Parts: sequence; C-alpha cells; structure tokens
Amino acid sequence: MSVTFKSLSELLEKIETTKKRLEIIEQTANYLKTLSAQEIEPSTNMMVGRAFPKYSQKTLDVSWSTLTRIFERISVFDWDFFRQAMAATGDIGSATKAVLEQTKAKKQTQLTQKPLTITEVRITLDAIAQAQGSGSRTKKERLITTLMSQAEPVEAKYLVKIFTGEMRTGLHEGLMEQAVARAFNVPLGRVQHAAMVLGDIGEVAELLKTQGSEGFEKAGFTVFRPVKLMLAQTARSVQEALTEHGGKSAFEYKYDGARVQIHKQDGRVEVFSRRLSEVTGSLPEIVDAIKQNIPAQSIIVEGEVISLDSAGYPIAFQHLMRRFRRVRDISGMEKKIPLTLYLFDILYLNGESLISQPYLQRRQILAQNVGKIPLTNQIITDQQTQAEGFLKEAITAGHEGLMAKKPDSPYTPGRRGKRWLKIKVILDTLDLVITAAEYGYGRRKGWLSDYYLAARDPESGGFLELGKTFKGLTDAEIIEITKRLKESSIEQDGHRVIVIPKIVVEVAYNEIQQSPRYKSQMALRFARITRIRDDKTPEEADTIERVREIYERQFRNKGKYNSG
Repeated sequence: MSVTFKSLSELLEKIETTKKRLEIIEQTANYLKTLSAQEIEPSTNMMVGRAFPKYSQKTLDVSWSTLTRIFERISVFDWDFFRQAMAATGDIGSATKAVLEQTKAKKQTQLTQKPLTITEVRITLDAIAQAQGSGSRTKKERLITTLMSQAEPVEAKYLVKIFTGEMRTGLHEGLMEQAVARAFNVPLGRVQHAAMVLGDIGEVAELLKTQGSEGFEKAGFTVFRPVKLMLAQTARSVQEALTEHGGKSAFEYKYDGARVQIHKQDGRVEVFSRRLSEVTGSLPEIVDAIKQNIPAQSIIVEGEVISLDSAGYPIAFQHLMRRFRRVRDISGMEKKIPLTLYLFDILYLNGESLISQPYLQRRQILAQNVGKIPLTNQIITDQQTQAEGFLKEAITAGHEGLMAKKPDSPYTPGRRGKRWLKIKVILDTLDLVITAAEYGYGRRKGWLSDYYLAARDPESGGFLELGKTFKGLTDAEIIEITKRLKESSIEQDGHRVIVIPKIVVEVAYNEIQQSPRYKSQMALRFARITRIRDDKTPEEADTIERVREIYERQFRNKGKYNSG
C-alpha cells in the first residue's frame, strides 16, 4: 500500500515541536522503516526540504508569487489572516496552513478525494521541473494547482516549504544521516561516507533499503554527479594555522575567484559551480583547457577560476560572476572577461577514489595528470616568517589571502573542519542572508536598498537577524537585487518587504555588539556589504554559533559590559 504524503507531513509536524535530538532521530528512523524502495529517497529528501537529490540539476523554479496566485484560484485566501499568522509564526508554510484551515472550516461541504501519496508528489514535482520553453509557465501552474487542490492544509504547509526551500523543522541533514543509520542498523560513519561519495543521503537510504549494508561496497563516485565540497574554517593568522596543523602546513594562494568542480569522462567535460550547479556552457575555455591537457579517461578535479585584467590583477568577484550566469553571447564575454583556471585537488582518477589519500599525495597525482594547466601557487613550510612572506605576496598580487592545508589530510566532502584553514588579512567579514529589505529614500526611492542581515541557526533551520545596512552595493547591484528580492517577497509592511531567505552577501563590520533589538541579542556595528555571494547557498551562510564565538573573542583583551 502506498504511503500518503499526509503521513510525512504529520511526522514533520511532530518533529517541528520536538526539542530533543534523540527523539527526532528515533521518530524519523521509525518512519523510514515503513517506506518502500520507491518511496524512501523522495521522502528522505523532502523531509530535509529538497524536491530532488542534492546532486540533481533539476529545479522547480516556482516563486511565492506563483503560489499565491494558485491559492487565490483554489480557495478564498484571507491575506489579512495570512499576515497575522506570518507575524505570529515567522514561517511561510505555517501561515499558509493556518489560512487554509480557516477556509476549510468555513466550507459547508467538501468532496471526498483520494489522498496524495509520496510517489504522486514526486512524479508531479518531476513534471514541474521538466516544464520548459513555450507555455511552461501555464503548464507549471496547472500542475501545481492540481497538486494543491488535492492537499489538506497540513500537506499544503510542507509542499510550500519544499517549493520555497524553507523547511526549517530542525531535521537537518546531520540528523537525517543519524536517522538513516539507526533505521538500517549500520554505523553512522559508513552512512556519512556513503553520503559523501554518492552526493545525497536519500540515495544512501535507498541503497540500504534495496541492498542492505552490502551495498556500501558498491558505493562510489559517479562522474558527472557533483560531489559536495570540502570546506574550511577560518584562522586568524599563519601562526594559528601552523599550530593547528602540528607545526607544518601547505600554504596556497586563496584566489579571489570562483571555485569549480570539473568532471571528465572520455571526451565529455562538465563544470559545476560551488553550489553544484552545472555551468559548463558558460565556461567554454575551461572545457577546452581540460580536453587539451587531461588525457585521463575519467577524472574529477577541483580548482579556482579567476579573471585577470591587462595588468595581471584579478577583477572584482561580482564581475567574474557575470560569466557564470551568462548563457548567451558567450564568445563576446570570453573577450571581455577572459578566464584562468588554477587546479588544487583531485578526487577521482580512472575509476579510483583518491579522497582517502593524504593531501600532498593527491596534489602530486594532480600535477602528473593535468598537463599545462597551472596548480595553485603553494609552499610547504614549518617556518612562520616564510609563510607570512608568502601571505604578503598573495595580497600584493591582488588575492584574498592563503589557504592552509594539513599535509596528511584526506578529502572530506561536505565537511567543514580545521584540516583546511583560510587566512585573510581582513578577517571581520561574515556571510549572511538577507531576510527583509526596506525601500530607500531620495535617490534610492523605489529601490530595496536597506537590507536586514541574518546568520543561520542550525538547530531550528531558521535565520537570526544581526542588524541591517544600506552600504556597500553599487546602483547597478541595488537594481538587480531589488528585482530578485521582489520575486521572493512574502509580504510587505509599509516600506519593509519580508523575503524568502535566498540571497547570501559577504558583510564587513567593525564590531559585534549586544543588542536587545534582535532575537540573536547581537548586532553588527558599521555593517557594509562587500559582495553578493551568488556562489553560496543560504545553508552555507555563517552560523549564529560562529557569530557568538567572534563576539566572545572580542573581549579577550578588553572588558565586557554586562547589561544585566
């Protein structure tokens, strides 16, 4: 018998009100046991807020404004009540559910209808993603209308969350890995490793359901399926990096460019961005460089793409990002923004995973297999003075700073740790998400130009605001970001527009202060946006824990005012 989507929605309702992590894991594990092989991957991904596996290039491309038109079509949608519910819950799905429950209660009769199943929901999501070209908008809206017409209020709540990418139940990917391990009685470490190489926890759950733990032996990289990137923590100095790495580290230029993961098999090449989106068509010269220099039958490598001006200095990041978004007139952009590729790691070669090899060994293998493509500039040293001189060289050349990599470290996809450290001269920046914006005055009238900035809260899956700023963006960037924010607008209260948190920005600041004005109890002093991080997802924004750590660190050498 097919499992209903309502059962999944009701499970998420319980999880949302459960504070104990072990209870969340137990409830989820028990639910996973009830699912068929066909249902387990879609369910696992939908529970963490994804319509499709993490590596998938499918996108729903459904805005909140589209959803609102559909709700108005299928029911009497009380917008005043929605705003009240939104103010009370701060959650777009919960507010939608409240309105639909109110509408349902007012109806005198309701036709009996066949309940939605998990399989039917996935089939419809697939059809929505596949709707392309002429008439696609009408087709998408028809499919969504049919789906929402069948949904009960609690189901509509979680469908909205899937469409908008705003799940926020507390069931994040780390807990899902633990739930999968418990459901199938296998070690967590093996589940985590399989999720790394397969690129999706839902795929791991399906593998265990169909093949048991024996399936782990067959789990490996698949060329053209992007792998989650290994991530770095921040070090405040070269000395800190050397200490953390046991006295010796591999230092490399941290280029002010765009990170890419490149896959090649036979004569085919695909390039993926930091967000694991395919950008092959926008970067023909990178594809050509790989084809001309790498003879390997199959390979997965990582690198940094930068663009240099006529004097040899890297151009600003936002201009480089224009190449990654461009799908037309590529030949013209090749001349305006020429690209240079520097490689720094190799994950896979001719059927063999290399991620367990020590970093320096991977680097040597990389150098032997990439022809004339340059590697990132590197020194390996235990001398602080030499490393500091290298850092100065990188800054003088126009780059961000250095990466410090532990020489014997394996590659750990999707994990952030101290085996890789980033060292910048200007450290006081955070990657934050825009949660709301206000219209400006005077010259900026009509533009959303004052932005509320928030850090990610891993526990709730939500975002906690740290203040706002109107500084840093050019007029052209303000015009562009206004358009994007309007597309993700949830509601407007006077000059303030609340948006779905999607846009990540790098924010510089002078200090973090106490502030009772915000739920985080902190605020940034003299915040200004330094760049729009289109290469990062909201899930990659800095956490509120990191902000608190920085706040506490400020007082190591000065007194702290106690407002209590």
